[in-house]
Amino acid sequence: MTRVLVVDDDPTLVRALVVNLRARHFEVETASDGGTALRRAASHPPDLVILDLGLPDLDGLEVVAGLRGWTDVPIIVLSARDTQWAKVDALDAGADDYVTKPFGMDELLARMRASLRRAMPTPSAPVVTTDAFTVDLAARRVVRDGAPVRLTPTEWHLLEVLVRSPGKLVTHAELLRDVWGPAYVAQSNYLRVYLAQLRRKLELDPARPTHLITEPGLGYRFEP
Repeated sequence: MTRVLVVDDDPTLVRALVVNLRARHFEVETASDGGTALRRAASHPPDLVILDLGLPDLDGLEVVAGLRGWTDVPIIVLSARDTQWAKVDALDAGADDYVTKPFGMDELLARMRASLRRAMPTPSAPVVTTDAFTVDLAARRVVRDGAPVRLTPTEWHLLEVLVRSPGKLVTHAELLRDVWGPAYVAQSNYLRVYLAQLRRKLELDPARPTHLITEPGLGYRFEP
């Protein structure tokens, strides 16, 4: 049974989540503050965490950081903070997804399923194939229409980071840090330039990409 830790100080919302999740055969544990959440996660590691940001003792981002110090458990932020920057900060801190209150239960369940699928261990797949191109991660090689595609080292590194997280949002900060280094996390213009180059080389229609997807204001996503 999948164990879910719900962290929120709104008892009405927590009761609703517990009823809905248990009805769908999730094992549910709750915490009304950040300190309790971290202790319970350490003593009984959950398979997924649903986390509010506005907690009475800690900011939710501190809870995310505390969890990310030792676990890769999927974290879905469930918050009334609806600004773009609140979402960016949570994703950069290590959250896997962000749902704004008020929310629909069906949407939350779908996001939970997606996060749990991504967290499942999968066999190593060094070759990723799309309808437009093939990426061989082991050989560091890309092929399109039967011919190798010439990529610069930076283009390859950027593509590799995205391809290794299929279907998952990779934030601007994560990409800049991984490809260029910590000193470049504010240089989002680099990403626009290099993603445009990759799309011209790889997408069937660079103006309407189907594999290298922009998440406006947040980052990019690779869809196989």
